[in-house]
Amino acid sequence: MGLYLAAAVMASALLAAGLVVMKSRSAALPVASGSATAHAIWTWLRDPRWIGGVGIQLLGYLVYVGALSGAPISIVAVMMQGGIAMFVVFAVVILGERASAREWIGIGAIIAAMVLLSGSLWTGAPRDSMSAWSLLWLCALLLGMGLSPQVSRRLRSNGTAAAILSGVAFGLGGLFTKAMTMDFAAHQSLALGVRIISTPYSYLATAANLSGLVLLQNSFHAARGIVALPISSAISNLVPIAGGLLAFGESLPADPIAAALRIASFGLTIAAGALLAGAQSKPDATVTAAAVST
Repeated sequence: MGLYLAAAVMASALLAAGLVVMKSRSAALPVASGSATAHAIWTWLRDPRWIGGVGIQLLGYLVYVGALSGAPISIVAVMMQGGIAMFVVFAVVILGERASAREWIGIGAIIAAMVLLSGSLWTGAPRDSMSAWSLLWLCALLLGMGLSPQVSRRLRSNGTAAAILSGVAFGLGGLFTKAMTMDFAAHQSLALGVRIISTPYSYLATAANLSGLVLLQNSFHAARGIVALPISSAISNLVPIAGGLLAFGESLPADPIAAALRIASFGLTIAAGALLAGAQSKPDATVTAAAVST
């Protein structure tokens, strides 16, 4: 188990580093929206630095798949929380981003929520099982919740709506990836290539993660990464925990203290997200100018 959890920490660091590179190009690249989506994405793909960030992300994702193959998805999700703190440090030191007192409180609350959550998961007893129908209904519910902020003009304009939806997409990608690894394990007699193309979860995981990537990049255009990424990451890691309980047979903690920690972590994450959503999270002018000039 320890090796797989160490892999989750490594994956978290790689994903954070890749996002910093991608964020550094947000002001110089167009937004993927409406009829201009295909043209914008094509422009992103021709940007060497942005592609380099995606490459680091891909390496992190491959390590993440390895971690999921040997550890419960809910516990791996907790280990991945280190990526939020790493990205915040990178954004401040490398990108020169700054946050208001209100935003620092929100960022700190999200990180604190993940620490509380980590204290509640080790007492659960995961089972190696999956309910496809439960996963389907959960996905429909989460997509509805993720799309609901799109009706708010303010949340669209400050990048929060895109950050929330990207978190849902990445979280669903995690659930589909876990389902994919379980499907692989159930058909070990088949060649790896056959298993990849024969399971629907590989296509669903790819679609969900690519959608999350585009949405997060769009969020970076309207918001500082120091604000957008914690919102996206917190949601993307809460989704697998909910999925672990509802679709993968991972049980709630029997210990009342652990249960209280889990409830507190969810409440704190929601409160922190609301705090950050209300912030005027526009990119710093100095950072924007530097990105455009490079």
